[in-house]
Amino acid sequence: MWLPKPPGYNRIDLPRHDYQKLEQGFPYQLDFSKYSLVEPDSFNLTEKNWINLNYRDFGAKVHLTYKKIGGNTEFKTLSNDAFKLTAKHQIKAYGIEEAVLITPNGYSAVVAELSGEVPTQFQFFVTDSTTHFLRGALYFNTAMKNDSLAPVIEYIKIDMTHLINSVKFLD
Repeated sequence: MWLPKPPGYNRIDLPRHDYQKLEQGFPYQLDFSKYSLVEPDSFNLTEKNWINLNYRDFGAKVHLTYKKIGGNTEFKTLSNDAFKLTAKHQIKAYGIEEAVLITPNGYSAVVAELSGEVPTQFQFFVTDSTTHFLRGALYFNTAMKNDSLAPVIEYIKIDMTHLINSVKFLD
């Protein structure tokens, strides 16, 4: 007698959360996961303060972009651009939940969690509203369904929450 096999799922062993400080040389400090590698952002090499946190074991990257506010760069423009980048995913997203919070260092942060088959499930920005603006977005290098990635997404969201709460801008 032949019986069908039950569906199988990928086993994902997640390490405990552990953090380290970003090395100096940036206009910001933050704690990032020891299980990610800091790499220059290859999308725009002229922006020296843009980096990726590469979670190689999970096929994920967190893109961090930094802009100094002032001169031709206004807070309103940067925040509107961040909201527009999140809104671009409304076509495929089942929902977008946004929250505004104040970090332990007194900065404003906006966090957006996206659900559905979207290329980025977690986006945020942290700012002092007058001088510094740091934006982050989580991306995966895979076409897997997000429900299969759910444990990894939740794991990295915890890391990103820690990162947001540890941001300190340098003058």
